[in-house]
Amino acid sequence: MNQIEAITSLHLRNEVQFFTFSLEENGDVYAMNIFKIKEILKYQGKVVEIGSEIPFIEGIINVRNITIPVVDLRKWFFYDGTNKDLSEYGIKSKDYLVMICDFSGVLVAVRIYKAYGLLIKSWDEFVRNDNISSHQKIIGYVKEKDKIIQIVDMEKMVDEAFGIEEAKLKEMDVVTELGIKDKYILVADDSKSVLNVMERIMKKLGVKYMLFKNGEELIDFIFSIPKEKIFAIITDLEMPKKSGFEVIKQVKNSSYKDIPIIVNSSMSGKSNEEMAKSLNADGFVSKSNPVEIEKFLRNFINESTDNT
Repeated sequence: MNQIEAITSLHLRNEVQFFTFSLEENGDVYAMNIFKIKEILKYQGKVVEIGSEIPFIEGIINVRNITIPVVDLRKWFFYDGTNKDLSEYGIKSKDYLVMICDFSGVLVAVRIYKAYGLLIKSWDEFVRNDNISSHQKIIGYVKEKDKIIQIVDMEKMVDEAFGIEEAKLKEMDVVTELGIKDKYILVADDSKSVLNVMERIMKKLGVKYMLFKNGEELIDFIFSIPKEKIFAIITDLEMPKKSGFEVIKQVKNSSYKDIPIIVNSSMSGKSNEEMAKSLNADGFVSKSNPVEIEKFLRNFINESTDNT
C-alpha cells in the first residue's frame, strides 16, 4: 500500500497514525503524525555547528550526502523567542537519535531521546488544547492505557526554527486583492500557527473569511448557510473530529459539490497532484503558500466568469 492509499484508508475510518517518543528518561510521551517522518536513525557522524541565533538549532548533519539541519526538540519546549542559552535543557543522551521529517520539502532532523513506536487513534479520542497562548507547543492529546500522549505542534517548531512564516509573508508582497466581497472563503487547520498565517493571507487578498480549528466545525458551518455564500474552501487533511478527507467527501457528495476545495498540506510535494486527484479536490498547495493560494482562487474566479 503506498502512502496515499495508507493515509486515505486511515482517514476514511476517521483515524490518525502517530509516532510516539520521549525527550528524557521517564519523561512525558509525545507524538507527531507518522506521515511527516521519512526515517528514524541513530546518527553517529559529526554534527557541524553553524552558529545559529536560534538556540534550539544544534547544527547540521549529513545523511546519505544530504545536509539536514538538526533541532533539539526538548530545547524548543523552553524556547521563548529569545536567543538565551538553552544548553542545560537539551536532550541528555550519548545516543544521537533523530527523526528525519519532511515539511513541504523542508527536511529537518528532530533530535529525540527515545522512540517508542506507532499508535493509531480515532480522531474522536483527540482532545484539542484550546490554550490561546502564542507560546503553546502542544496541539492536544490522546490517551493510551491511562497514559497521556501529547501531540506536538511541529509546524510551529519548524516555523520558529527557520522562519517559514516570515518567508511566506514576504511572498505576500506580490499578492493583491481578489475583489471577492460577497462570498466567504472558509479555512480549516488544527495548527494555530498555520491559521495565523492563513488569516494574514486572507486579509491581504481582501476577502471575507472564516477560520476553523477542525473539520467538524467547518462542515457544520458549510451546511448551515446557502452554498451561494461560499466562494472556496481551504482545508488541511489531518485534523481532529473530522479530517480534511471527510470534509472533501461530504462536500463533493452534496449539493455543495461545485464549491472549489483547495487542500493546504505540508505533506511531501511529490505526491501532491495524485493526492488531490484521488480526493476530487480542486487544488493542492504546499502549506500556506500565498502565491499558490492566490493563483488557484483567481483561476476559480475566471472559471466562474466563463460559466456565466
